[in-house]
Amino acid sequence: MTFLYSLKATFRACTLVCLLTAANLMPAYAHGIAGNRFFPGTLTFDDPAVADEFSITTGVAENAVDGLYATNNASTLSVVRLLTPTISIGIDTGYLRRNWNGVHQSGATGTDLVLKTRLYEDDQNETLVAGSLAYTFAGSGSRQIGANTPSSLGPSLYVGQGFGALPESLAWLRPFGITGGVSVAVPTSGSSSNLKYNLALKQYVDVQTPAVAAVHWGFAIEYSTLYLTERFQPGVLPKEEPLHQFVPLVEFAFDSLRGQKTTGTANPGIAYVKDTWQFAAEAVLPLNRESGRGVGAQVQLLFFMDDFLPSVFGRPLLAK
Repeated sequence: MTFLYSLKATFRACTLVCLLTAANLMPAYAHGIAGNRFFPGTLTFDDPAVADEFSITTGVAENAVDGLYATNNASTLSVVRLLTPTISIGIDTGYLRRNWNGVHQSGATGTDLVLKTRLYEDDQNETLVAGSLAYTFAGSGSRQIGANTPSSLGPSLYVGQGFGALPESLAWLRPFGITGGVSVAVPTSGSSSNLKYNLALKQYVDVQTPAVAAVHWGFAIEYSTLYLTERFQPGVLPKEEPLHQFVPLVEFAFDSLRGQKTTGTANPGIAYVKDTWQFAAEAVLPLNRESGRGVGAQVQLLFFMDDFLPSVFGRPLLAK
């Protein structure tokens, strides 16, 4: 039932995101771009872009669950729609399949509604800042995988900074850029009911799971190959969006739950950016025992919907 509830919540939110979509064409609104810098969509935390987007992310990793390691196959889906050129509304949801000591578990990971806005942009210095507020729907996660949680509110801040404006003496640093993000999830109630598999009894038992505040934070080091081509001219803003490029990157993602040890992963990979879509692939390397073991992997396909379907997503919903 929780999975069906999650699907219904996702459908309602997606309807809200796409309702009243205008059909007339207008110039496309920039993606995560500041001057010559394109900040690619990251896989483990959000990026500072505010744009019409649709993305699917899937991956596999071994994570610690109740003192044992489980193989988790996780997929997430995200739909974002511009309300104005600087404000968007989006929906995130996911599904998890787990093999835990021979026991197969699966279910929805929960559904979030996200309002996001661009706070600051400096094209000359390649700086981009965005903030968001997320609402997690209570009960939208499956009890079987321990994802049934109360509703929560989550303010977030995302920053992107490129180094393309550095002087000639530091020209070798110009291709580098950094993005970072921090999100805080504050539950609205104290606990929720989940199912825990008892290996001795070989059956699920009801448990009360305390709801604790959590901080999800991370940063990425990125290298834009655009700066190695003639398309980049130092000190000159581009005439066209700096797309069609490879961006090698390393993401570092961390989760800090109150009363628990922080977990984290390092995720080296590469993104390829076209004018209408981006594809990214990363390895997942746990940074401590609590984070998992072995090497995992994740991939993402992201569509820039204002360019991919301009007749539908050609302008923000509330644009005049």
